[in-house]
Amino acid sequence: MSGKRKIRTDAEMHDENAALAPSLSAPEDFSRIVRADFSGEEDAQENKLRPQLLNEFLGQETTKKNLSVFIAAARNREEALDHLFLIGPPGLGKTTLAQITAHELGADFKITSAPALDKPKDLVGILSTITPRTVFFIDEIHRLKPAIEEMLYIAMEDFELDWVIGQGAAARTVRIPIPPFTLVGATTRAGSVSTPLVSRFGIIEHLNYYTGEELASIIHRSAKLLSVSVDDDAAFLIASCSRGTPRVANRVLKRMRDFAQVDGRGRITKDIVEAGLSRLEIDSLGLERYDRTILRSVIENFGGGPVGAETLAISVGESLDTLVDYYEPYLIQCGLLQRTNRGRLATEKAYKHLGIEGAIRHENDGLLF
Repeated sequence: MSGKRKIRTDAEMHDENAALAPSLSAPEDFSRIVRADFSGEEDAQENKLRPQLLNEFLGQETTKKNLSVFIAAARNREEALDHLFLIGPPGLGKTTLAQITAHELGADFKITSAPALDKPKDLVGILSTITPRTVFFIDEIHRLKPAIEEMLYIAMEDFELDWVIGQGAAARTVRIPIPPFTLVGATTRAGSVSTPLVSRFGIIEHLNYYTGEELASIIHRSAKLLSVSVDDDAAFLIASCSRGTPRVANRVLKRMRDFAQVDGRGRITKDIVEAGLSRLEIDSLGLERYDRTILRSVIENFGGGPVGAETLAISVGESLDTLVDYYEPYLIQCGLLQRTNRGRLATEKAYKHLGIEGAIRHENDGLLF
């Protein structure tokens, strides 16, 4: 009898794991955890505006150039792309880039979020049934539970999963081989992702806020897909108040289309945008009513700060994650809010922007202005 180990093909491995998965108590409602597209959670218009190829994706030039090389090399070698870590504020295109990566590789695409991976069996249920070179996207990866994260270590490095069958003295560990795959992790909080997990990503890319010119180009592209005309000055005005974020730009564009259709002649002009922004309570810096509520709370309720993030979130009736991940980054970028080791502080610019007079001295922090 030969002592050589039989080498299984990718197809055999996939069939074996698919057969084994039910015995591992894979979740019955599999669609709750992972989906291959965006249907059901995002409207059809949102999907329609997503670019499908790297050359259609506007902005993030350095990241695009790097990915084009890495994808081409992996495709030529017929290998799975190295694991990819995408870092950046919400709405900059992390999910879209993950989808494009799969499309450019000609690979299957699976998408989930860290909170949806509640138990180890959820992860096993996904990875034990993937096809070779699948791109597996986990959003909010900083929110992974420790047990799930530890399982990913082996999966990312050795393309295997450890699964415990039975309980107590009868328990035994089964090592499940899985096809080579690409994990794409996305986060708005890179500092909250553990070092062991980060070190297992072969490609790390940071996404930056978009320039006004880049957003204007995105607005023109989206307008064409939405079958609406937009003047250049109107596009730049929308871009200027879109928080450097394509998701916001597209959302505002769709509302301007509504105003143009009902109040105008179907064309988005600068006058339409100015009137529409006023009705939506979006100001010249792109701040919406809730942004101003946060700043006013810091100034009026807490004397300009410092105030802790948790206290501030409670005062404005918002979750801590939403405050820190969505609202604060732009307020800080605009120079309206400061983070210190003692809490959040409103800046001189915030007072002026809101039309509030008065200089406030903070103990041990000196004058704000």
